[in-house]
Amino acid sequence: MSNPHSVKILFAGGGTGGHLYPAIAIANRITNVLKDRAETDIAFVGTKRGLEYRLGDELGYPLYLISMRGITRSLTPKNLFVPFMVVLALIQSALLLTKFRPDMVVGTGGYVSWPVLKMAALLGFLTVLQEQNSFPGVATRSAAAKAKRIFLGFEEAKKYLNSAAPMIVTGNPVRSEIANGSRQRANEHFELNPDKKTILILGGSQGARAINEAVYKSLEKNNWAGDVQLLWQTGKRDYTEVNLKATKLKWDGTLFPFASNMADVYAASDIVIARAGALTLAELIECKLPSILIPFPYAAGDHQKKNAMSLSSHNRAVLLDERRLADVDILSEAAKLLNSEKYAQMKSALVELTKDREPAVEVIADDIVSLIIDSNEAGSEN
Repeated sequence: MSNPHSVKILFAGGGTGGHLYPAIAIANRITNVLKDRAETDIAFVGTKRGLEYRLGDELGYPLYLISMRGITRSLTPKNLFVPFMVVLALIQSALLLTKFRPDMVVGTGGYVSWPVLKMAALLGFLTVLQEQNSFPGVATRSAAAKAKRIFLGFEEAKKYLNSAAPMIVTGNPVRSEIANGSRQRANEHFELNPDKKTILILGGSQGARAINEAVYKSLEKNNWAGDVQLLWQTGKRDYTEVNLKATKLKWDGTLFPFASNMADVYAASDIVIARAGALTLAELIECKLPSILIPFPYAAGDHQKKNAMSLSSHNRAVLLDERRLADVDILSEAAKLLNSEKYAQMKSALVELTKDREPAVEVIADDIVSLIIDSNEAGSEN
């Protein structure tokens, strides 16, 4: 297999971190693989509404914008404009593809990826998909038939996809450094007691209000200034309100809106209470952290519940329905689990899952590079 002189790849996926960060991880890996072998020209497609636009220079790659939005589930006049925006997005995608002429288009989900993948298939560009969830999104399901390869975060996703392309279960790509944080550095930064076990509460970047409220009610019921401490990420939206209420109660630990260095946050934690987004689960698996997962009940296709079940059914996590939060003392449940035989079993199950498994980001990136090189060689022979 020869080395290419140049490689051009267009990533279509974003809106939220769950779709965007896997794409960034793959792009970074491809750049690293090819740094001494070929010139790389990697770009992203996004919208002004998406996280990819808000990141600015932190994205690390050129960003092309199209005018695309998803349908709002509530009844709103804005939905009347969606068909016109879809047509515009298809035209913009076709013009971008014709101008950029990528060797491959990589779709990682989100509504922004659909018009790009649709036009890429029509114009004859090579496409691959990376689906994070156990129930694939609309963009992945619609583009699957024309894809050259489909990389899956969960085995369960296969049954929802109609494609003759190879489907490879790799797990979800995460940053290579996510499992290499420093517990000591985190303890110092968050002023945690190194002799206490730590429960991490993840409210997400925007905040999971139901989880925050359940934790607060648990603090009201019990004196938590004991041998367990909390590392409580409220999310930016809920931080001010939660901080005002929580500081009136007696508990050990730290409350914060959001952390940029999640590797250290995970390193400081012994058990996690969180939603069941695909990216969160991939990071928990990589860090081998037992968890209590509370799926967001309004996720499309109930995919968060399906994600959580893929772990809980193999004793790698505990699944808790949000409707039960009012009847459950969530912190007491986490503390009990920490000191139980089940915790050790969950830890062992997570270790076994990742044992001898090549990181997803390496499998995906290396396969993409091979596909591009093979396609270029085949084209040069014709």
